[in-house]
Amino acid sequence: MEEKRVKIAEAKGRPMLHWVGKKPLDFIKSFPAQLVEVFDPTRKARQIENPTFEDLKENWQNLLFHGDNKEVLGFLLANGFRGKIDLVYIDPPFDSGANYIRKVELRGTKKKVEIEGEDYSAVEQIQYFDIWSNDAYFQFMYERLTLLKELLSDEGVIFLHCDPKRGHYLKLIMDEIFGPDYFRNEIVWHYMTYQGQVKRYFPWKHDTILFYTKTDNYPFKLLKKQNFEDNIDYKRWHRYIVNENEIRGDNYPETDSRFDVFIDKWKEENGGRKPTKDDVIYRLEGFTVDSVWDIKVEDPKSLNRTGYPTQKPEELLQRIIESASEKKALVLDCFMGSGTTQVVAQHMNRRWIGVDINKGSIQTTIKRLQKVIQEQSKNGKQKILNGDTEKPCLSFAHYKVNDYDLQLLRTEAIELAVQHIGIQRTKTDTFFDGALGKNLVKIIDFNHPLTLLDLQLIQDELKKRPDENRNITMVCLGKELAVDPFIEDYNKKHPVNKLEVIELRTDKKYGKFLIHKPAQAKVSIKRKGEKAQIEIKDFISPSIIERLNDEEKLIEIKIPDFRSMIDIVLIDTDYNRKVFNITYSDVPEKKKDLVEGKYELDIPKKKTTIAVKIIDMLGEEVLINEEI
Repeated sequence: MEEKRVKIAEAKGRPMLHWVGKKPLDFIKSFPAQLVEVFDPTRKARQIENPTFEDLKENWQNLLFHGDNKEVLGFLLANGFRGKIDLVYIDPPFDSGANYIRKVELRGTKKKVEIEGEDYSAVEQIQYFDIWSNDAYFQFMYERLTLLKELLSDEGVIFLHCDPKRGHYLKLIMDEIFGPDYFRNEIVWHYMTYQGQVKRYFPWKHDTILFYTKTDNYPFKLLKKQNFEDNIDYKRWHRYIVNENEIRGDNYPETDSRFDVFIDKWKEENGGRKPTKDDVIYRLEGFTVDSVWDIKVEDPKSLNRTGYPTQKPEELLQRIIESASEKKALVLDCFMGSGTTQVVAQHMNRRWIGVDINKGSIQTTIKRLQKVIQEQSKNGKQKILNGDTEKPCLSFAHYKVNDYDLQLLRTEAIELAVQHIGIQRTKTDTFFDGALGKNLVKIIDFNHPLTLLDLQLIQDELKKRPDENRNITMVCLGKELAVDPFIEDYNKKHPVNKLEVIELRTDKKYGKFLIHKPAQAKVSIKRKGEKAQIEIKDFISPSIIERLNDEEKLIEIKIPDFRSMIDIVLIDTDYNRKVFNITYSDVPEKKKDLVEGKYELDIPKKKTTIAVKIIDMLGEEVLINEEI
């Protein structure tokens, strides 16, 4: 089977924005998905190991992906979702640089820049230092917007949330990818927030949302907003009625023939009966919603607040989804954050796909969705916005893409490797796992590296097959140092049955196969009288290191202090090993600030268990506890 590379169409729009390192996305490599969990209060949903659109189109299940959105979009393209997405809303990071690109906002770091594939002098690199991060950001957005266009249906629409710092650049990129003729609106979202004492510029009180379509054929509904202080139910007109022919109120004459028309129509529809003061004889439709939206940010005291500083109000997403999609449309947000798009889509009976690389985002979104779905599933009915009573999809499946937890059954690990490389399985062979082209394939147990013993077992098996003349491909996650020289010497002596290795962690042909390694911490916990002395000695997040060392990046980030990888430290000074009660929290106020790392806290005289919970910038937790 050939390598699984998904062809991407060329962007042909004008005008074009240029940046250092700009390159089209001709192909994207597809990684398999690993099913993590299914949420299904009805207990009727299927567990699909590798979801395809064909599997889901007749019996839909909403999808939540944990992984790099570029890799997840590639997975969707390779699995039948090309041209199937009806509405895309994305709220990408506005700031540039690899730390934001991967949503790994390291604390207190300075970026060191190295340019790949370009020959610049040290002076030129210093001179252009300020623009490198922009270039990386532009390429990052260019690639993802290209993939999103491929996924959109011919009737599909996309809403790109921007701020005034990046919006004009992103509009040029959108013009290039979608074409300027398919630009529909620049929506101004005006909000009210406190910004402190601003003296040298006007306070910033708006974001912009770029609205584009894939073709001229797309769904759209003009919305109405109220022009009085009325809420969505509208006030009854009895406040304006004095008698059958008189009305009162500002800007109304004592008699108005136009009002008679409303009364006559009401009589006609109600058997000739005259309206009373409690009858509604006319509903105000309000003004058409225009391109300036006055919508409040989420109230800090609201139960809907998740703690995400970039959380968008549900009303904003309601307006977008209602105006540009039909019921049961498929909505995608690949910069999911706190999951507002998915929550609103669930409320409004749209199918949805959510993606984020941040584990905290996944956890927050799952928690919010569970609450919504449990409410909808009560009594076999559901409560949806806008009076929709058709039953929505009440389940979702959570998958990982290329951040695999391989402390699992060997059979599942083999299946991931088979999907990733495109191995043709041979179920009748008790030793080899399949074929790749003309080669036999042996997948080495992922719980250990390829060793000389593994090579000896392969040789022993080949001796039993004197007529076998195919070469052997070994698939592994790593290999011992002695393996390469052994294979080189072996291949010189054997014209047939030559050996080759695909090392999934480093392979460039198929793309790096990322293995999830949990974060680790070294913490000192000591007692000094009635004080606990706590010090974080070391911390490492392999997931963050792996992402930052991606060879495709233009920017390399050095980590001078391990605390840069730590987002929050929480401490329980009397941990009962069941419930973690926060007695002290270290949450740096600014992104550039580091956690303290050293703490002295009051504790009881009796023995107590101190628990320290460290949460990294990807939302992964490490819990250390010790009795003192």
